[in-house]
Amino acid sequence: MTNWTSGYVAGIDYTYDFHRQLTPSLLGFTATRQGLRHGLDGDQLTYCELGCGQGFSANLLAAANPHIEFHAMDFSPSHIAGARELAQEAALDNIRFHERSFEDFGETSGLPAAFDVIALHGVYSWVSQENRQHILNFISDRLKPGGLVYVSCNTQPGWAASVPLRRILTSRAEQGRGTLPERISEAMGFARRLAGAGGGYFGKNPAAAARLDHLASMPDNYTAHEYFNKDWTPFFFEDLAAELGSAKLSFAGSVSLLDNLDCVRFTPQQQALLDEEGDPVRREGLRDVLLDEHFRSDVFVKGGRAHTPRGEVGAWFAATLALTRPYSGGVLKFHHRGQDVPLDQAEYAPVLQALAQGPATVRSLLDQGAFGTMQWGDITRMLTVLAGVGQIAPALPLDGLESRAAACRAFNLAICKRAEESDVLRHLASPVTGGGVELDRFEQLFLLARSKGLETPAEWADLAWRILAPQGQRLQHEGRVLETEEENLALLRARASHFAARRLPLCESLGLTLEAPGCVPAQDQEQAKGTAA
Repeated sequence: MTNWTSGYVAGIDYTYDFHRQLTPSLLGFTATRQGLRHGLDGDQLTYCELGCGQGFSANLLAAANPHIEFHAMDFSPSHIAGARELAQEAALDNIRFHERSFEDFGETSGLPAAFDVIALHGVYSWVSQENRQHILNFISDRLKPGGLVYVSCNTQPGWAASVPLRRILTSRAEQGRGTLPERISEAMGFARRLAGAGGGYFGKNPAAAARLDHLASMPDNYTAHEYFNKDWTPFFFEDLAAELGSAKLSFAGSVSLLDNLDCVRFTPQQQALLDEEGDPVRREGLRDVLLDEHFRSDVFVKGGRAHTPRGEVGAWFAATLALTRPYSGGVLKFHHRGQDVPLDQAEYAPVLQALAQGPATVRSLLDQGAFGTMQWGDITRMLTVLAGVGQIAPALPLDGLESRAAACRAFNLAICKRAEESDVLRHLASPVTGGGVELDRFEQLFLLARSKGLETPAEWADLAWRILAPQGQRLQHEGRVLETEEENLALLRARASHFAARRLPLCESLGLTLEAPGCVPAQDQEQAKGTAA
């Protein structure tokens, strides 16, 4: 490894995923859910992502939030070059990418004096203590009072059984020869041989054997960056909170919204144990023990300000929500961490049916009678659950939608054009939620076909096949590769028809279509705007 990497993996690029936890509207909703005031509904907002990887999340968020000035940094020249290229293709003028280290990023010219949000996803556990201190110094110097920090990290005790496995893998890879992917492959094979030999460690720690099996199914670039850095620290929450506390940060809540609902996560006996602990930091540590937590996605605040009871209700009233999965009636199964989440269809169905007509504020839903006779605490709990399981999402105010839609169309067109060559980028930007929506390569090509004036699903499928066939691409169905043109076209047409019936209306509602402005329906816009005001 070369010195400029500081022990971080540099032999293979990072993934191109979109991380929804970074979405400003979700961070603001998390603060509201936790009873805290935030400034993310203001003007002239600034957002900084530290360790942005390929920069895809930052680019998408810049497109979906043109009212925010974004800055994103990474130490990898190839990551920054690729991120700048996509920003240029999408004509984004509100984001700047910086090739810097954590140590010298604060010296970069042109940075805002302070940021409303500083975000780190997949960074804090994977850098050295020295670099964590540089990060803390930057946050201390550059985060506004009242500003939010999003940070994710690996967590104890969930990683306790797998710490030796990670040591086995990295030690073996250090001894190997060849490229990094080759050394990782050899190390994985060696670990599987150890497990197959009946060693006591794997026999007494089935979680380690399961994690090894999981690793075999993951792409090399994920495995390399998750397990093979020099530095790798799974934190006890108390230690994480203490480090961040040195930058005047205090814990606000989890951006994984259901993790803020003890009534959903714990049995009455477990809740009673938690309630015995009055210190909020130690209480979070106990929650991690009860959950055997291995990964946290948290929001911290610099100078947290609690709402008054009336102010909290007002913040909820102004919150805009949008449907993110189709709902046409019937019972839905909600799951979280392998457990069923109880919700009454009689309570959630009217809300989802109302949001099927378009985004709406909580006040608008209340005025329509969507909550029936529910008590206020039950309303906020239900909305938190629906957002936590991804059935709905926090959305941006309707004011400003037109400018956001224009920026998203340019970005989404760039992504869909790239789908002609690759299936790497799998999210489009929504001007409604201010975040990303996952669409696979075929769905992106169908949208691209519509933007070219093709009207029927059969025409969309034909265009997709004209793109895929010369590349030697073939579809799979029921475990079999389809070889003939007729088979491939038949499956593409079936998928296009399904997309037209099920996914396209949602794409239109969330502003993902490419062809024309003003395509985002919103129920009772005048009423919603009046409420937001």
